[in-house]
Amino acid sequence: MYKLAVFDMDGTILDTLEDLKDSTNFALEKCGYPTRSYDEVRRFVGNGIRKLIERAVPEGLTVEQIDRVHEVFTEHYKVHCADKTKAYDGIKPLLEKLRASGVKTAVVSNKADYGVQELCKEYFDGLFDYAVGEREGIRRKPAPDAVNEALRVLGIDKSEAVYIGDSDVDFETAKNAELPCISVLWGFRDEEFLREKGATLFVRDPAEIYDIIMA
Repeated sequence: MYKLAVFDMDGTILDTLEDLKDSTNFALEKCGYPTRSYDEVRRFVGNGIRKLIERAVPEGLTVEQIDRVHEVFTEHYKVHCADKTKAYDGIKPLLEKLRASGVKTAVVSNKADYGVQELCKEYFDGLFDYAVGEREGIRRKPAPDAVNEALRVLGIDKSEAVYIGDSDVDFETAKNAELPCISVLWGFRDEEFLREKGATLFVRDPAEIYDIIMA
């Protein structure tokens, strides 16, 4: 049995893609650039907001132009980050069951910290012992900083923790933090892609996560 379950956010516990797409396209359109499709944005996410914007803008822009798109995105997303976002089916009952069984829960995300805190409160109030997003002093995943901070704050040894995510970035984060990784298949990357990146343990339903953690 593991004592701590560390979850990624986007594509793992929350389907955030529609709101990310809408804020990306709002910023692109406002700055005079072509918008992006749902599938394009799905491919762009996973490495934080800045990287999403860098991938979404046309090639050849200056740093200042990219900064402007990023700024407009941030202003829009702060207000609209929960318009269409929803928890994946089965996640809330999973978290409730884990906590009832004495397992601590944490969220570590490359999303800006303000978004992580707001979305946790909106959808999972009281269901996470610790949540952290991208902020000063915490390098973005796949660096292990956020996971290590969660372990430190909650007083859990890495041998007693497991990581749950939907992407290659999550698999690499778990590896860098020396945690086993459960890869979920309802998120933004498919099984074939994840297998190519080295993932080996997959779940298709949140209930399977409980069984693995409690084994």
